[in-house]
Amino acid sequence: MTESASAQPRESLPLDSTAQLLTRITAQLGAQLSHVSLNGTRRPVHHRTGGSAPGSATITRAPALVAVAHGSRDPQALRTVMRLLDRVRELRPGLDVRLGHIELNEPLLPAALSGLGPGDAVLVPLLLGRGHHVKRDIPAAVAAAPALRATIAAPLGPHPLLVEALYGRLVEAGWPAEETDSRGSAVVLAAAGSRDPDSAADTRRTARMLSERLGGVPVVPAYASATTPTVPVAVRALAARGRHRVAVASYFTAPGRFATAAAAAAPGTAAAPLGAHPAMARLLLWRYDQALTGALPAHEVATNDHLLASA
Repeated sequence: MTESASAQPRESLPLDSTAQLLTRITAQLGAQLSHVSLNGTRRPVHHRTGGSAPGSATITRAPALVAVAHGSRDPQALRTVMRLLDRVRELRPGLDVRLGHIELNEPLLPAALSGLGPGDAVLVPLLLGRGHHVKRDIPAAVAAAPALRATIAAPLGPHPLLVEALYGRLVEAGWPAEETDSRGSAVVLAAAGSRDPDSAADTRRTARMLSERLGGVPVVPAYASATTPTVPVAVRALAARGRHRVAVASYFTAPGRFATAAAAAAPGTAAAPLGAHPAMARLLLWRYDQALTGALPAHEVATNDHLLASA
């Protein structure tokens, strides 16, 4: 090999090309991270419509999230739901989040759906189990808005995030975070009540999950209406079994007549309603995303097309 050949430097990537590569990698990472909120949740992705030039792309927004509350004459109920929805907006910036009520408060659900026009929406019931409102009232409101492309999500319960909110409210009310002796302790899960057997089954499942979260402390469902046992009857039954340290967990989305009556029947600790607990906001978005992917049992999701076909 000649001296001139050995002195010739190896071919390498020019510095300006290296800089361009690093710039491209940084831009790609930035684009990916732009879809992730600070708390790790993924923001909705906007899609370009097919066939449009890059400079003139049409943006398709994610379907609106319509939270469906029951409604209450207690003025604290509406304020509580509004705080909850503010948390949802913080977790998912840019998502159109709206509110509709089944009764007693404005906006009522039909008006809320009418305001969406011929758009897309996912209705997330702020209800804790399957019952008449989930099975009849909400689908009827959707069927009455045929221009809206709507999907109905499952109710909030049962779900582990709901159990975390119940546990958090109990601890806030004075329940020991680390129970050292649970032999005399118990919890009454105070729910609204329904004649629908599916609703009762959902409440019982939540009670079992909460018992596991509490390390095996007995959790007994009780109801404010429609079925038994009532909260006072459940408290007396637990006392007869030697459970004299009884707390009441409020299985209500917001303050109201039933939640107030349940708390008044508590012999000791009475937790606040679930309200705007951070786990509740995450659960609303979980149900929303779940409905969009269609990953729900058939009885938990309905669309306008299905409703109209069965009418």
